[in-house]
Amino acid sequence: MSTTSIMIVGVGGQGSLLASKLLGRVLTAENYDVKVSEVHGMSQRGGSVVTYVRFGDKVYSPIVDAGEADFIISFEKLEAARYISNLKIGGKIIVNSQQIDPMPVITGAASYPAEVLTTLREMGAEVQEMDALTLAMEAGSPKAVNIVLMGRLARYLGIPAEKWIAAIETTVAPAFVELNKKAFALGYND
Repeated sequence: MSTTSIMIVGVGGQGSLLASKLLGRVLTAENYDVKVSEVHGMSQRGGSVVTYVRFGDKVYSPIVDAGEADFIISFEKLEAARYISNLKIGGKIIVNSQQIDPMPVITGAASYPAEVLTTLREMGAEVQEMDALTLAMEAGSPKAVNIVLMGRLARYLGIPAEKWIAAIETTVAPAFVELNKKAFALGYND
């Protein structure tokens, strides 16, 4: 098997690290060689956060270079645009339709780019937009956007949903397991 490369991108506080931990646990349970690299950046201040996850028979580096990502999972539209150069031809972007204004937009120094996803599609990217925030709130918490997006990704990786549920049960704090199982199911079935 060739190596599959996934980037999880978002803004600090959105749960990208939990998402990568869950993904890594599922892939390891499937006996893949898995490498994960977390780049926190300004995550504590709401800045951009990227996590690389690579898996296959043998993986030598966790880093996903330009043109190598099979999937970009984006918790926010502008973050998808920020990392589009990493997407390989034929790769997929799964993006939450939520807009989170970066600091230059908040201060009025810049404006949020109009039609971000249309631009990405015009560049040739296969973009699957979903309202993960609404689904997360339906599950019980807006903080479950990360697990909703993992549910959508799971449809493409060929690993049965039950194995993801088992990983949620061992990865998430017990008080939040049911909420996250519901969020996963909503993302998977949407």
